[in-house]
Amino acid sequence: MTDPNIQRLRRLDACAVSDALDKLGLPGAVTGLPLRSAGPGGNSRIAGRAVTMKVGPGQPPPGPPRHLGCTAIEQAGPDDIIVVEQRSGLEAGCWGGLLTLGARMRRIAGVVADGPLRDVDEAIGYEFPIYSRSLTSRTARGRVVELGTQVPVTLGAEQGGQVTVQPGDYLLADRSAVIVIAAAEIERVLEAAETIVAKEAAMAKAILAGTPIGQVMGGNYEHMLEQ
Repeated sequence: MTDPNIQRLRRLDACAVSDALDKLGLPGAVTGLPLRSAGPGGNSRIAGRAVTMKVGPGQPPPGPPRHLGCTAIEQAGPDDIIVVEQRSGLEAGCWGGLLTLGARMRRIAGVVADGPLRDVDEAIGYEFPIYSRSLTSRTARGRVVELGTQVPVTLGAEQGGQVTVQPGDYLLADRSAVIVIAAAEIERVLEAAETIVAKEAAMAKAILAGTPIGQVMGGNYEHMLEQ
């Protein structure tokens, strides 16, 4: 059964939730991870809970060899977003075509990768939503390994604000931004965002009815996040 918080989050957009985070004094808005492939019908918005994966140079965890990403895919489902950190500075894919197919077969909501995405045309063909820092043709093999699954990961550039994502945190992504919401804060963030959306809907209705935009977007709009 779908988490009701995810159902509510899917009805919101990144800007409304970003405003809610500002209102509550919380971090979480991440830019610089553009949409690389959309879902069916060109839909870009995804929402779900984080299944995390960290990738970089080094030695893989002990045990039988496994290709990076397989564990995360096997642990995730339709209410989940796989969140990948590959911030090593090496140009090496942290997600690729066969992983995309595997995630699509499990109906995973999407992928957010702070690192290079490989096989983007395959992802577009599969209509599977992926946000990533960059694109590459270079394989992970011989360059980076999976360092851990369901561990804390980091998203975002230093100058734009970095956000730590814990397994089970909530994410919303659309063409404006990727939003991370700590699991402990989800209720009050949703309430604040829904209030903001309702106020902006009323303002849009007034503009459509002919009220001058300066009157509509006066003091109430400028101070909306303080109320």
